[in-house]
Amino acid sequence: MQLLKNKGVMTPYKNTIPGEADDKDPKTKRYILMKSVMDFGMGIIYLGVGIVILLAKKIHLNIEFAESVAAKFFAVLVIIYGGFRIYRGIKKDYFIER
Repeated sequence: MQLLKNKGVMTPYKNTIPGEADDKDPKTKRYILMKSVMDFGMGIIYLGVGIVILLAKKIHLNIEFAESVAAKFFAVLVIIYGGFRIYRGIKKDYFIER
């Protein structure tokens, strides 16, 4: 922890890059890597499911659910959540205090 002089007031700040572990503990780094890979992988799966539901008719899948409005709404939600999971996997800010 370092001190930053801000208009006569000393305020603490952390000199770390977001997503990096504060301590160089290998166990923490492995956990962050595992969580990041899982978030990225699950995000790709969610995106794929959402795209398949949206494009079911065009790729000739005979699924009755995929033709409803609720399915389209669900597919959009799944795609948004998949994008969030990919973003969180790339960002890697699991232990950043807010």
